[in-house]
Amino acid sequence: MHLAYPAVLAALLFCTGLYGVLARRNAILVLMSVELMLNAVNLNLVAFDVWLSRAAKDTLHSGQALTLFTIAIAAAEIGIGLAIVLAVYRDRGTADIDRLRDTAETPGDDSDHPDASGAEKAEATA
Repeated sequence: MHLAYPAVLAALLFCTGLYGVLARRNAILVLMSVELMLNAVNLNLVAFDVWLSRAAKDTLHSGQALTLFTIAIAAAEIGIGLAIVLAVYRDRGTADIDRLRDTAETPGDDSDHPDASGAEKAEATA
């Protein structure tokens, strides 16, 4: 197989993931798009490793080893990212990135916090 086929497929995967990161508003879909981009990188690593191993007699398969590290990092990233998204969803009630940016709290603004007592709310409005 020629090197061009997996390289073109990886480019299409990466462009699809990049479009998803730039165009999506849902945080979970953005995380999925980042995973597509990482899988495109993995495909390139393995394809170039196979292509370069044909030329060399002693092969280390470093592209495949880097792919395993990338998969481990991607698994950790999606686990932590999903935990953050779920915590924000529980707190704010939405996973829409634009609405989360608009409702960001300013430091010291506890007047709308549900744990604030009535006296603190009265002071904040006075």
